[in-house]
Amino acid sequence: MRTAIISDLHSNREALEAVLGHIRSQGIDDIVCLGDVVGYGPEPEICVDLVREHTNWCLMGNHDQALFLGALDFNSHARGAIEFTTRRMCPSWYSSGAKRARWKWLKELPLEKRVGRFHFVHGSPRDPVREYVLSTDGILNPEKLNSVFGSFEGVALAGHTHHPGLFDDKLQFHGLAGAETLTLPLEEGRKYFINVGSTGQPRDGDSRSCYAVLEAHQVSWHRVTYDYRATMEKILRTTGLSEMLARRLAVGK
Repeated sequence: MRTAIISDLHSNREALEAVLGHIRSQGIDDIVCLGDVVGYGPEPEICVDLVREHTNWCLMGNHDQALFLGALDFNSHARGAIEFTTRRMCPSWYSSGAKRARWKWLKELPLEKRVGRFHFVHGSPRDPVREYVLSTDGILNPEKLNSVFGSFEGVALAGHTHHPGLFDDKLQFHGLAGAETLTLPLEEGRKYFINVGSTGQPRDGDSRSCYAVLEAHQVSWHRVTYDYRATMEKILRTTGLSEMLARRLAVGK
């Protein structure tokens, strides 16, 4: 088993293409996505097409879901991006077959998937789409984290927070701390909660894209440099997307 896991692409073509290239350079054929293909960024259609072409399967993220359920609980920047994406992607009666197919694919994304001892979600096993499991929860909210650990068996994998790292069953978080790569063991008989990080909008203070590689007894993260300035320029030229969404790509926050 050697599977590349991407998540939180957020319509960032440059980041996604760079990560897919890095995955190919590792000789990895199996790729899965934990959701949030769209939202925030300027090129949702291309990102949907790339995910459909290159991944084995993809889960529903909260931004994907917001296309169909609304984004009233999102902040103004995120809500504006969903409104922009909906205008771009929602088909009308005269739309092309390709546009209809993208919309149908997004609407039918599954909420979770289990493969052996691995439980894949976007948010958490308690709430596969929307719950955040924060890197600080082991210290600031241990009761919540204990409850999350009680809701699954084996190893859970998620995205959503955009903070890569791993919680062990002692509720200790192990992050990348700026490293380009990090590999941690997954011991049999122990529980782990893994966050694979964000391909399209990192928020851990590192502007490089992030993805993870899952193997039977270990997980590795990789940071990938991409041309975030090109994505920033596209956002700034796109009516309906906040300038803040461009600025944050440069600082990884």
